[in-house]
Formats: sequence, structure tokens, C-alpha cells
Amino acid sequence: MFAYLIRRLFFFVPIVFGVMLLTFVLFFVVQSPEATARRVLGQRANPKAVENWLHNRGYDKPLLVNHNPGEPWHDSLFLHQMGRLATFDLGASDVSGRPLRDVFIQGALPSLLLTLPAFMAGLALSVGLALYLVFIRNAKVDLFASFLCVALMSIPVMVYVIFGQFLVAQVLNYFPAFGFELQGWSTAKFLLLPVSLMVVSGLGADVRLFRALFIEEMGQDYIRTARSKGVSTPSILLRHVLKNGLINLITLVVASLPFLIMGSLLLENFFGIPGLGNVLFSAIQAPDFAVVQASVFLGSLLYLGGLLLTDLCYAWADPRIRLQ
Repeated sequence: MFAYLIRRLFFFVPIVFGVMLLTFVLFFVVQSPEATARRVLGQRANPKAVENWLHNRGYDKPLLVNHNPGEPWHDSLFLHQMGRLATFDLGASDVSGRPLRDVFIQGALPSLLLTLPAFMAGLALSVGLALYLVFIRNAKVDLFASFLCVALMSIPVMVYVIFGQFLVAQVLNYFPAFGFELQGWSTAKFLLLPVSLMVVSGLGADVRLFRALFIEEMGQDYIRTARSKGVSTPSILLRHVLKNGLINLITLVVASLPFLIMGSLLLENFFGIPGLGNVLFSAIQAPDFAVVQASVFLGSLLYLGGLLLTDLCYAWADPRIRLQ
């Protein structure tokens, strides 16, 4: 297993490099640093201010290789950016000048307070409802639930947000429609509505997915063997179907880890939650290349780490799987 982990870690290097190269091209080749500077400083900024802005951030260096006489060939913008990220130095914001390490640490907690409860509640509800629908398969409730799941999947997330803010926050005045304060248990009043909307918006797709997976497991030979031994349907669902469906559950859980940490961009922006999703949204609008680059870098590392963790969990859940 150790050799497998080493090989996978080596495979991560070219993937992360390719992702960062693409990000660099989009922000420094497709859009020049001078254009970014004028968007930050204003279109009427004088050339000296633009020059100082670029120099202070190192954006006035040659793009790929430095051909200037008397200067090192590696003193270029791309190699400087890649070398800094290789040492996990995220740098500072292009707009505010704040160290990005502090920005991400500060934004991680609000994002986790939003995404983690929503993910746990959504997973528990989806698995529980899917098992119940398999238990009453082909009943009227099952058919109605299937129709309802399709309806929930067809509604855009934006509709949930607008309707939830209007009905629950403005008409009923149960929760705030906007804002966030980290003050112990009182923080829950700012999170209950967006967490509920996140759960409901993903419930239809998850229930249909798990229901299909569990129904497929119900057709396996070991299920027929268990039935022939007189094992009850609830025991079959909980002891056999759910256990053997762990592979698919692990895929969903681990693949969601990067999104849990990086936050939900849409909900954080609409509800004014200062999480990592809101940080990224503001950086794209600014534009703040340093924040976007660091977000892409961390997101790619989290996603690749999630894939590696998925393989390890597969081997734990199914002894037949060998990591080679």
C-alpha cells in the first residue's frame, strides 16, 4: 500500500501543475496584468500608478522566461508563482493586501458551519428515505416520492434561495434573510435557513441515486439467499444492502469533501456568510488573481486528496479490493 500511495502522490504533481498553468494562462495571457490593474485601480488611473501596482505584486516580470540581460532566466512571473505555491506560500490579496493564509483560515469556519451540517443532514435523509422507498417499492407512496424527487431536481437552486428568503425570512420572519454573526449558539439563526435550502435542493437527486443503487443490490444472489433463510426485509436492508452499498456512499462522501471545505459560493453570497465561497466570488468580481489562484490551488489539492482517500476507503469497505 505504501508504494501505491507514493505513486499516487507523484501522479498528483503534473495534474496540479497543469491546473495552475491553465489558471495562469487565463489570468495573465488571455487577460493582461495591465488590464487587471486598471480594473482594480480604475480606468482613469495614471500609468505611474499602474506601474507601481504591477511592481509591488511582481506582475511586471516576464511571463515565462526572463531574457533580460543581467537577470536570472528563472526570474519570471510564472516560475515565481509556481515556486511560491510549491512551498505553500499563498501570498497576499491583490486588492486588500491581506495575507491569504489569514483570509482562508478566517473563511473556513463559516463555510464548514454551513456545508458540514447540510451535508450530514442531507446524507442521513437521503439514505433513510431511499431505504424506506426500497422497502415499500412499487407502492403509491414510492411512485409519488419518485415524482417528487424529479420535481425537486428540476427546480434551480436560485429558486429555492429566492423563495426561502421571501417566505421564511421576510413573510414569516423566522430567520434573518442576510447576515452572519459568530456568537455561540445564536449563530444557528443565521445558518438554519441556508442549511435547510441546501439539504432540500440536493435531496431529490440523492434519493433517486441511492434508491436505484439499493434496488440493484436487492437483485443480487446474496439477497435471495438471505430471503431463503427467512431474514426479514428490514434486516436485509440494514445489514446487507446498506453495508454493500458503502462503496457508492463512500464515493459521494469523499468526493464532497473539497466542496465542504471550500464552501458554497451561491448560498454564502446570497445570505452574506463570510465563508470561502464568498471570498472566491468577491475575488472573481474584483478581480483578485491571488485569491483565485490560491483557491484553485487548494481546491485541486483537496480534490486529489479526496480521490486518494476514496481508494483507501474502498479497500477498507470491501476486502476484495487491493491497492496495487
